[in-house]
Amino acid sequence: MVALQELLKICRIITLGKRNRIAGPISAWIVRFGPKKSSMGCSLSRSEESFSSFESRGLGSHSESIYSSDHQFYLMRPLQLGFLLVLASGLSAILIYFTGTSNLFETRRPSDEDLEALQSLQSGFQKCVSANGLGLQAASGNDYCLVTISFPSGTASKWKDPKTGELEGLSFDFNLCEAVATWEQVRNSTTILTKEFIDALPNGWKDYAWRRINKGVLLNHCANKTLCMEKLSLVLPETPPYYPRQFGRCAVIGNSGDLLQTRFGKEIDSYDAVIRENGAPIQNYTEYVGKKSTFRLLNRGSAKALDKVVELDETRKEALIIKTTIHDIMNQMIQEIPIKNSVYLMLGASFGSAAKGTGLKALEFALSICESVDIYGFTVDPGYKEWTRYFSESRKGHTPMHGRAYYQMMECLGLIRIHSPTRADPNRVVRWVPSQSAIRAARIASEKLLRRVGPGSADPLGACVITTKQVKRKSTLVSIFRKAAVDHQKYVKATTMYPLEHRPGHGMLCTLSTN
Repeated sequence: MVALQELLKICRIITLGKRNRIAGPISAWIVRFGPKKSSMGCSLSRSEESFSSFESRGLGSHSESIYSSDHQFYLMRPLQLGFLLVLASGLSAILIYFTGTSNLFETRRPSDEDLEALQSLQSGFQKCVSANGLGLQAASGNDYCLVTISFPSGTASKWKDPKTGELEGLSFDFNLCEAVATWEQVRNSTTILTKEFIDALPNGWKDYAWRRINKGVLLNHCANKTLCMEKLSLVLPETPPYYPRQFGRCAVIGNSGDLLQTRFGKEIDSYDAVIRENGAPIQNYTEYVGKKSTFRLLNRGSAKALDKVVELDETRKEALIIKTTIHDIMNQMIQEIPIKNSVYLMLGASFGSAAKGTGLKALEFALSICESVDIYGFTVDPGYKEWTRYFSESRKGHTPMHGRAYYQMMECLGLIRIHSPTRADPNRVVRWVPSQSAIRAARIASEKLLRRVGPGSADPLGACVITTKQVKRKSTLVSIFRKAAVDHQKYVKATTMYPLEHRPGHGMLCTLSTN
């Protein structure tokens, strides 16, 4: 509207400039060569006023001059129309820009309903932590997202930072908006690296693939693509082997020593899928940790001992998920032993010292393929003194207090359910967990506040910043999916959504179904 008013003002200036002979060079040019009537209604006619102008200067009787001027006018008419068309197009573009920017801002700005959803989430979250956290308390921060989870004042912190020597704190700040938006995105994603993903990623081989190969920097950004493909070939499926909601109930088994306090074995074996970590053994501990194993998440050290890892599961059917890089030693073992287990790289894994703990990555993987996730062996009970493992000596290098607080946050967002010696009842009900509709409303509000890609969009593909056609899938796979998985595939229009590591706004790479 503002741009339109400015356009009308220009028209008035031009008209006045012609009548009063005070317009600038551009106005004079438009007055001389402008059409008889502009589309905006500006009087730019050349007939009556041109004659009165000639007469006022004593030139009314000079018909030859008038004829010459009129002849020039008709010769210039195409140029006149072109100039005004460019002018109108430019002003229209300005109007569209400001209108679009205004609409975009309105779309991204949280509404009163959005803020109420976040306030409701915070309020329920505090009640949940108080009711289920075994002494933990949560308090809201200074905005709609921040909360602080604190341990009782008498808690003795035992873990020291190996670099600073300082004891771990007893209170931790968390951003509920970040947690809700990020974990809900994980639930719609695939977390297995595929060739389809690398091919679809702009400069995927040059800028990304070599990072997933040990000493990949020596490969000169995969200048020899064939060599990179060869090194990744044994762990790089063409398309995702797993899909969101493919499994119903899943259990993620940590390695904490508190597993030896409760006989969870049979309970763990009742799950649809069981996910274990690194070199945690099963034999001799089945009474406590069960014997079923569907997946095993591996860090760099465990991955280099694949030959030993595959012996931990007597069925030899575990799928091995490596969260870091593929190594020549691994490829050699897969081919020469041979290792017949499926071996994959996890997508979105961090590198080097910034890598996330295997336990949290195991939860990320589980939430990407399971409808519900329960955890065992994560040492989350009061009285915890140090990080212990059920099969070996104590281990340094972890932040137990922070971990316990974070897992309690996840439980109170409805992402996981905790099982531990003091929470051993399999029928335990987690009170004050938000409903799916409450989480959905909080996610929409969080995306707006965080300025995520496609905030608050009803379209599940709103976060897609890179789209391409899918590699053809095997149609037989869909027929064996659970109903929840089939419904989810329909919801996302059979799109596969890949997380983009370190992408501003947490955009996704999406491959669209050709059907």
